[in-house]
Amino acid sequence: MHRLFFFFFSVAAASVLGFPGPDASAPAPSQPCLAPRQWEGRSVQYDHGTGRNTRASLSYDAPTQRIRILQQNKKHAPCQRFFEYIYLYQSMVMFQIDQKTKQCSKIALTEAWDPFDIPDNSTFEDQYFIGGPDDMVEVQEWSDRKPARQHETWVGAYTLKDCYPVQETYTRNSSVTTSTRFFDLQLGISDPNVFTPPSTCQSAWPERMAEFHC
Repeated sequence: MHRLFFFFFSVAAASVLGFPGPDASAPAPSQPCLAPRQWEGRSVQYDHGTGRNTRASLSYDAPTQRIRILQQNKKHAPCQRFFEYIYLYQSMVMFQIDQKTKQCSKIALTEAWDPFDIPDNSTFEDQYFIGGPDDMVEVQEWSDRKPARQHETWVGAYTLKDCYPVQETYTRNSSVTTSTRFFDLQLGISDPNVFTPPSTCQSAWPERMAEFHC
């Protein structure tokens, strides 16, 4: 489970169509699977409050608690700026880099590292196939739902075979909910240098840059 709110990073998630598998009536698993600790891929996150989407390339390194996000410009968006984000949780800092100008902001992180995984105390919700006949991926769905709480604040779907993240929905409060889809994942980090901030960050601004400007 990852509760990170990417600064100025809002993206669209499509609903997942699931077909119950042959083991739908099987007992719930005693514990969740173990998600990969290093991978690269792409993500799409949807902000339910603003209705806005952003696509990004993502590098995830759990052993050293680092995440790099590179927003993708997939549409004509007047006045919108696109950023690269480098999260270094062992140093508790985040770098925000303007992809065009390379202007850099350095921001202190206020929330602890929260990996993309399924916590051990999660509640099993469902197991199903995504897709149709001859084109299906089996996933398990988990949440942080507890008997004493009416609603869950996190729901995650992970593949049954290799425990890759497929989709996570996180509710921070009544007005902030995001859904993130993951796809094209590859194990490992092809270029560790993506976690190194550019030289412009040596004179970084102490405030976040606005996503839109004209």
